[in-house]
Amino acid sequence: MMGSSVTQLVVLLETQCARVQAIYITRHIHRRSPNAFLLLSFPPSSLSPSPAMSKAAKKAKAAMTKVKIPKTDPAAMNGSSPQTPKTPKTPADEGIDFFESALGKDQPIRVYELRLDPDGGPNQDRAYMRLPPAYVPYVVRVSLAAGTPASRNGVFKTNFPLDGGHFQRDHFCERRLPTDFSAPIQIDLPISHAGAFTFWVEYDGDAPGTRLKGREGYFNIDPILRVKKRSPILSSDGTVATDGSAVGSEYVELPLDGLSILTLVSKWMGPASNWHQYFAETSARGYNMIHWTPLQERGESDSPYSIRNQLVYEPSMFPGEAATSDGKAQLQEVLKVAKEEYGLLGLIDVVLNHTANDSPWLLHHPEAGYSPANTPHLTPALEIDTAMLEFSSILQSVGLPTTVNSEQDVAQLISGFEGYLKERNMWQYYVLDVKKERAAVVEAFNKRDVTPWSGVDVANKTVVELAEILRNSGLITGYRKFEKRFCAYVSGAIAAGFVKAAFVNLEGGSDALADAWIRVVDVLNVPLYEEWTDDTKAVLEQMRNRLKYTRLDEHGPKLGPITPELPLVEPYFTRLKKTDPETYSLANNGWIWNADPLQNFALWPSKAYLRREVIVWGDCVKLRYGDGPSSNPWLWDYMTKYVTSLAATFEGFRIDNCHSTPLHVGVTLLDAARVVNPNLYVCAELFTGSEEMDTLFVSRLGINSLIREAGNAWDPKELSRLLYRHGLGKPIGSMDGACMTSKAELPPPTGKGPTRDCIVIPHNGSVPHALFFDLTHDNESYLHKRSAEDALSTGALVTFSFSAIGSVKGLDDLYPKLLNLVAEKRKYEVTDQGERSGIAKAKRLLNALHTEMALEGYEEGHVHQENDYIVLHRVQPSTQKGYILVAHTAFHKGSKDRGYITPIKLRSTKAKFIYGAHIEFSSYDIDEDATTLRGLPGKLVDMPEVIVPQGLDGEGPYAEIVVPEYFPPGSFMVFQTQLQGLDSTLDEFCSRGADAAFGDLDLVDLNVVLHRAEGEERDATGGEIGTYALPGTGNLVYCGLEGWMHPLRHIMRYNDLGHPLCGHLREGTWAFDYIYNRLLKQVDVFPNLAKPAKWFKERLDRVKETVPPFLRPKYFAIIISEAYKAARRAAIEQCSNFVSSGHTFTQDLALCSIQMYGQVKSASLDPGKPTPSLAAGLPHFAAGWARCWGRDVFISLRGLFLTTGNFDGARSHILAFASVLKHGLIPNLLDSLRSPRYNSRDSPWWMLQNIQDYTTMAPDGLSILTESVKRRFPKDDTWVPWNDERAYSYSSTIAEIVQEIVQCHASGISFREYNAGPNLDMQMKDEGFNIDIKVDWKTGLILGGNRFNCGTWMDKMGESERAGNKGLPGTPRDGAPVEITGLLKSTLRWLHELSTAGKFPFKGVDAEIDGAKRLVTYKQWGDLLQTSFEKCYYVPTDASEDVHYNVNPNMVNRRGIYKDVYGTPHDREWADYQFRPNFPIAMVVAPELFDPQHALGALKLADQFLRGPLGMKTLDAADMQYRPYYDNANDGTDMSVAKGWNYHQGPEWGWPLGYFLRAYLYFDTKFGSGKEDPTVTLHHLHRILLKPREHIQKDPWAGIPELTNKDGDPCRDSCDTQAWSSSCLLDFLEEVHKMSARAT
Repeated sequence: MMGSSVTQLVVLLETQCARVQAIYITRHIHRRSPNAFLLLSFPPSSLSPSPAMSKAAKKAKAAMTKVKIPKTDPAAMNGSSPQTPKTPKTPADEGIDFFESALGKDQPIRVYELRLDPDGGPNQDRAYMRLPPAYVPYVVRVSLAAGTPASRNGVFKTNFPLDGGHFQRDHFCERRLPTDFSAPIQIDLPISHAGAFTFWVEYDGDAPGTRLKGREGYFNIDPILRVKKRSPILSSDGTVATDGSAVGSEYVELPLDGLSILTLVSKWMGPASNWHQYFAETSARGYNMIHWTPLQERGESDSPYSIRNQLVYEPSMFPGEAATSDGKAQLQEVLKVAKEEYGLLGLIDVVLNHTANDSPWLLHHPEAGYSPANTPHLTPALEIDTAMLEFSSILQSVGLPTTVNSEQDVAQLISGFEGYLKERNMWQYYVLDVKKERAAVVEAFNKRDVTPWSGVDVANKTVVELAEILRNSGLITGYRKFEKRFCAYVSGAIAAGFVKAAFVNLEGGSDALADAWIRVVDVLNVPLYEEWTDDTKAVLEQMRNRLKYTRLDEHGPKLGPITPELPLVEPYFTRLKKTDPETYSLANNGWIWNADPLQNFALWPSKAYLRREVIVWGDCVKLRYGDGPSSNPWLWDYMTKYVTSLAATFEGFRIDNCHSTPLHVGVTLLDAARVVNPNLYVCAELFTGSEEMDTLFVSRLGINSLIREAGNAWDPKELSRLLYRHGLGKPIGSMDGACMTSKAELPPPTGKGPTRDCIVIPHNGSVPHALFFDLTHDNESYLHKRSAEDALSTGALVTFSFSAIGSVKGLDDLYPKLLNLVAEKRKYEVTDQGERSGIAKAKRLLNALHTEMALEGYEEGHVHQENDYIVLHRVQPSTQKGYILVAHTAFHKGSKDRGYITPIKLRSTKAKFIYGAHIEFSSYDIDEDATTLRGLPGKLVDMPEVIVPQGLDGEGPYAEIVVPEYFPPGSFMVFQTQLQGLDSTLDEFCSRGADAAFGDLDLVDLNVVLHRAEGEERDATGGEIGTYALPGTGNLVYCGLEGWMHPLRHIMRYNDLGHPLCGHLREGTWAFDYIYNRLLKQVDVFPNLAKPAKWFKERLDRVKETVPPFLRPKYFAIIISEAYKAARRAAIEQCSNFVSSGHTFTQDLALCSIQMYGQVKSASLDPGKPTPSLAAGLPHFAAGWARCWGRDVFISLRGLFLTTGNFDGARSHILAFASVLKHGLIPNLLDSLRSPRYNSRDSPWWMLQNIQDYTTMAPDGLSILTESVKRRFPKDDTWVPWNDERAYSYSSTIAEIVQEIVQCHASGISFREYNAGPNLDMQMKDEGFNIDIKVDWKTGLILGGNRFNCGTWMDKMGESERAGNKGLPGTPRDGAPVEITGLLKSTLRWLHELSTAGKFPFKGVDAEIDGAKRLVTYKQWGDLLQTSFEKCYYVPTDASEDVHYNVNPNMVNRRGIYKDVYGTPHDREWADYQFRPNFPIAMVVAPELFDPQHALGALKLADQFLRGPLGMKTLDAADMQYRPYYDNANDGTDMSVAKGWNYHQGPEWGWPLGYFLRAYLYFDTKFGSGKEDPTVTLHHLHRILLKPREHIQKDPWAGIPELTNKDGDPCRDSCDTQAWSSSCLLDFLEEVHKMSARAT
């Protein structure tokens, strides 16, 4: 059988939680034999908080992933392992049949969706999923975003039996992930049965041939528990029915939160024939499950947890039965009565870690325990233990005290033992034998058996150095193994070779070398002697503390005289025989303070037994399972029979000492148990010290509930925290169910069968489910911990928890102290609900309500703590019926004071008193009845009815619960509540009709509904309306629904009702008014808004009128989220197929086109009236002259308009900018066509590229060339106002405008800007207003600009007089910028193709070349560029090739790149060679210009040195001008950064990233690694998109920013969302979409 090294789970009690430690210690003292549970005493300092807790948790978590579960080998289990019964259909088969047939087709299927991270694993919060019972099969959907790393040849693996058949832990079904990069990836798992399962995704790594495994995830499906149905506890008038909660004949499916469990100890119940009276009592008190301590035959200590024979039930339960009977059949009959007559299920303790020290089978199978024979390093521990026993028997003879009466006695005894132990020379287990070592070296030399030294050079090293080399060499056999005396040694041959190499100059032959070796050995032994000394001190200190505690301490067991039978301290080993002690001396089990639960303290290298650090249970032998069944076949077979027998008999397991159970043991044995009982309920109590570790254990073992205890709370505040954590369910008014679910269609999970309606429910991951006890059977009573009265108040609060709950008979009957499971021999008294029944009458009501609330879905709750009061309200969210409990806790003894709590106001609610009580004690004296267990004489006093008055104030009607004047600590009262006036159809009304209300909106309307930043809204409404100011958080970023959805997404998903938005909604309805009023006030301009405004008003008004304040957040969220979903659907439906069929990221980016495209008053595409226009970015470019920029529009137009299908929006912008063509340029600043500014050299080329794109992408796109536009300026380019009669006096077709741009550039452009001077630009120097552009007809390149202007997108003008950069552009880029050259080539190629096809009325341009005028055709010009481009721009990797290129080697900073500019004046020639992200633009629009291999090399350099998380560095970090932090407010003296002069000198801009991705995609799939397999390239590029994808989903602006600082750090001066940043990513995704379409 294969498996990992044994990993034994031991107790991890974090020292920072002394209470948990004390609880654990106390429990175990009373569960095992008195001699076995002697407690180590620690000074107070040892209980200080441990700073290493988090590190320990991380270490444990890391180690957990390394634990391997052994494969079950039936042969290794002697052929008797449990086999799944042969049945026609397994549960998995039935689930598949369900989905492949028409069964249940009328009801929508629940789909629980778990979204994986890009690396294929669930994030930490979602690594564990708890799922409901599969009463009806449902689906778990594992989804992964398209193109993420895990989709790279990804394979989903799970051991859930997807293909049917039986579950096998080590059998994994596989599903290959789709490779479509444009659609989401989903795997649907048909769930039909309970169990614990794991999954992960495997995918290709970056290195060829490697596969990566994503983080594992786990999902546990709750078992189906069926219990007898009971009648309601309350009568129709709301009073407690005398015959209520009666057990009926039908069964009901009980959710785990409906479990009410009572712990009973069978040894105190007498023979099983009498148990029916306890069943009747338990059932009458409202419990539906009994937790049994172990019922197997007990060992000599009589502890139920020291099991003598795991396959035989305790014979005393069945007196008179034959000695050969195992009692199983008799017990099953008894439990059948409990289940069928009394409605009680069975939960049994399962003990896997140890067996009783007198288990008879240990004699036949000593290998089942840890002994020196199978675990040799225990040999010295056994010898010390034996020495302790011997010493204990000779005390009197050596004059030492046998009775401990003082600290002096303790010191004397420990000192005596120290001397006794010293005589045994235990140091010999540690060190090397000097004599033998010398003799071995001499012998090796004499026999010439010398192994030459092959390690590091050791010649002439000191003996200290030599010893260290040897320690690290691994050549010391037995080093620190402690298996026998002098077990550590070095082979004589190796030692001889070593000293010979080390002592090269030593004279004297072999004897001298042997002596030299001994000097080395002496040094080796020094730390080993020190280790022995330290270990001996630890042994003596541990024994001192144990001796003191067990015989001297006031709170210890005071064991009495030391005798051979009761030795000095408890023995560590059970000695089965007097002979062969190495085989038959077995280590006792126990626990270690603050231990690592993932380490087996019985295995080497642990020295826990040697140093006596284990607090042992002397009646329990620790079981040795090994790595798996092959390590110990008999034990595995035996314990498998044990657990499977129990699984056939009981409905549930409680795993005893779960944290100490080896993980692989627990997993394997529980798997075997679940084969017998697939619906086995498993709970456990963990003492790991961290919730993270708890979750890991729960995930691996498939634990359904973790036991939590209210008794651990030290004050009311902590108790309220525990109630909130483990017993709340969801807060009242939760939104996730109403807002986060969505209706959809479910394709058949197996590929066969009908498509069904489904409800998709996002799964956020789970915390372990709680089994919440008021008191467990191994913890101190409330009289001891707090007060006897608190049993009632805390017991009541626990029953109101939305969780499984538990109690113990001793709490109900008010037992005064913890009962000792070992020593206690008395029997329970059956008190029913009589005079001595304690709080049983109250428990009857409360337990019955607990189960009823679980069955009826009272899943919402509220916990309020005030002073000593705790109020717990449970509500059914659909009916708003509820129960509220008010408890006055009694953490302190003696007080009868009422205390204080503010009257409890329940808004719009009626409350009716059901029951209340307090408890009175006539005495706190303990009844020491010799035969019967009895509780304190407490009388449950019923309260008179409390009338709940109705009141009315400014917030509306309310019920007010006032605590009576006499309500002493320990009291509680329960009321039934019902929300008044809430229409049961309100949820449906609020979500109905959204599609009809929003479906007719156009894209501009949707801009108003979904977005609108502050500047836009103020501009559009004349300053009347702005973004909503939310107290405590500031203004929302949008007026529209996206502004509200950002906080709501978090609130709805996590039910975060404490969010400031929820508080604001509870305080008033201002937000309600804002939502519809802003739409109503804009209906005149946008008439389509009338329908959504009406829809909002009808619903929000109804909520205002009928819903109490505490529910407003819920209904606000329903309305806003439904409206948002409808508006988003309306937007997506108007988009192209690329968007509508795309994944969420594509659609999020597409919504940026609506975000940016809207209508304001101050910016338009028509100077005479407002029209919709594209904003460059938000919030800085929202309105006015700064809104619409020529360059930004045409960089953005393809992605935001053409790829999304908004061709009308694209056309209107093309026509508007074409109309203002002047000097052969279009304006960069449009200013509503009124005062456009012409200072941009690249803008016209971007427009031409977009006209080209429009003709190829829009329906009948070529027709735009023949469209006529009126020209804003006269033919002579004279500046005239827009309303001058000369304006718009003639027209041109778009084709003519295209030609005019090309011709003007061919002829040369030279002008001075209109209105040049400070009024136009207060920062620019005078020379900067001069615009000069020309063609170099030797190369075909267009050159332009000067030192004082900046005509490309890198247009930062210096503003700082102080630093001296005012009037100086940061990046003038005068010359021929590489992207303009690429855009020019693209245009010439396009025009040549059109002209040749007769679709363009021109052939070329007129040019004067070398003094002669001539026609230059588009092709001729393009060919000239083609010839000169590489020569002008490329910087070769090899300097020897410089002669073939226009390269100045003195200027080269990085090779293998393309120059950013060609032709910068010589005084700034270095600017040509700066590595910037502009060359990929040319690659995308004109890839033919580039040598493919050169292009690939440059792109890889850009990938390595320029690419950032959200954009591209604007300058290589290796450049001396690199300044990556942009701060426009900086007015310091550093010229390079003052007033943001470094805008484009390193900060990372978003939009170039899209062009980089497109260029890389093109060249790598055609000429690089993606040529054979394009998915290689696609996966690489999609990994780059992970950060933008994450950003757009999480950022409140829902876009991609203009720029970031270094490594994606936010830049406060950046636009938070920029048109071109989103657009260029859409361009890339659209290219990928087309590739996918071609592939299919």
